[in-house]
Amino acid sequence: MVTFLVSIALLIIGYFTYGKYVEKVFGVNTDRQTPAFTHSDGVDYLPMSEKKNSLIQLLNIAGVGPIFGPILGALYGPVAFLWIVFGAIFAGAVHDYLTGMISIRNRGAHLPELAGKFLGKVMKHVVNAFSILLLVLVGTVFVTAPADLLYSLTSSWLTLPIILVAIFAYYLLATLLPIDKIIGRFYPIFGALLLISAIGVGAALVFTGAPIPEISLTNMHPDNAPIFPLLFLTISCGALSGFHATQTPIISRTTQREKQGRRIFYGMMITEGIIAMIWAAAAMSLFNGPTGLNDVLANGGPAAVVSEVSVAMLGAVGGTLAILGVIVLPITSGDTAFRSARMIIADYIKVSQKKVLSRVWIALPMFVISFALTKIDFTLLWRYFSWANQSTAMIALWVGAMYLFLARKNYWIAAIPATFITMATFTYILNAPIGFGLALNLSYVIAAVITVIIVTAFFVAARRRLIQNIPLEDDLKSA
Repeated sequence: MVTFLVSIALLIIGYFTYGKYVEKVFGVNTDRQTPAFTHSDGVDYLPMSEKKNSLIQLLNIAGVGPIFGPILGALYGPVAFLWIVFGAIFAGAVHDYLTGMISIRNRGAHLPELAGKFLGKVMKHVVNAFSILLLVLVGTVFVTAPADLLYSLTSSWLTLPIILVAIFAYYLLATLLPIDKIIGRFYPIFGALLLISAIGVGAALVFTGAPIPEISLTNMHPDNAPIFPLLFLTISCGALSGFHATQTPIISRTTQREKQGRRIFYGMMITEGIIAMIWAAAAMSLFNGPTGLNDVLANGGPAAVVSEVSVAMLGAVGGTLAILGVIVLPITSGDTAFRSARMIIADYIKVSQKKVLSRVWIALPMFVISFALTKIDFTLLWRYFSWANQSTAMIALWVGAMYLFLARKNYWIAAIPATFITMATFTYILNAPIGFGLALNLSYVIAAVITVIIVTAFFVAARRRLIQNIPLEDDLKSA
């Protein structure tokens, strides 16, 4: 298991080296007050400790993505390890750090406002609608996934509808109440459960000598699905996820000092990468190769893999605790998905959130829509979500690149991963049956042309905005 252990080591080293470099490029201002103090409202804007913010950020961004995504990515073989490691260090963590820190510099603004400021007013409206749709879908999926897992543990005495209602009730409270009342109090406990389950499975892999395969560039997918672009959209949250760009502003409004940003934003993405490595390794080593894994997935989906891995590695009691840790992930991302959607809508229509009623009339319609969507088969919608998720990451990375360009700093740290994921997302939607269904080679060519056009448009717009002298730290009150 040399590849597995080296990969974990590289992720940790990446935090202390490249993470430090990204922080230096951005330029932390230790004297500048954060929105937690300058815009304090006791609801969304309020200072919390670095440790608490870090755990909340981890649970916000770590939905089922860093578990289900890597399990599905394991079908491609150990080549998936490369994307998890290098994607997390050079794309995902950079994405999370820049969106979080730029938000801090701009009154804790969400991605639609930042896109409007740095990429143009039209993008503000496009990304706003896109983000709300994405968040409602995420929230809904993160109701059904944990509900199914809980039902598998309690089906003898608790029905699925009751579980769904209970999760929705929790989501409603977490969306409406001040962030320190539920999220701030219970997330550290949830975070501990998540980390214990991941560490438990990882340690069991090592101490039992699980046959984790060594690095290979061979595509081992049973259906011979192409590595590019499918692998890079399948392993989403474990390496790069646009959903994170909708979550970081929640914590940018509670961060006490800019210096804490590297640990909170960059560091928690690296932690998520480690979780993804553990579950990818478990899926590759415990089912006699991709074919056996594919059979389990066909019969029970990623949730079945989670259950089998947990029990096999940790026994009945430990396995149940591990499954509970996995259940925590979607629940603690679903609640903040709805919270983010409420905040984005409130910012867009300029409605203060100090009063409870102002929060209620924005939140309730979302929950009604979400509850109705739980009755629909999400197989098709989840595929669109996967593409939408990485498309959001693409937009967020271009926002980060524009910010650094205007600041006359090394914008390539964002522009290079932005270019890569632009190519991947357009190739996917051009080739996929849910998209245009074009031949793969033709999709490569068209996606390459589109990517060149977008990169060219970025530099043209960047030079124009450089002349306009756009304030990088504007509080967006006039946006």
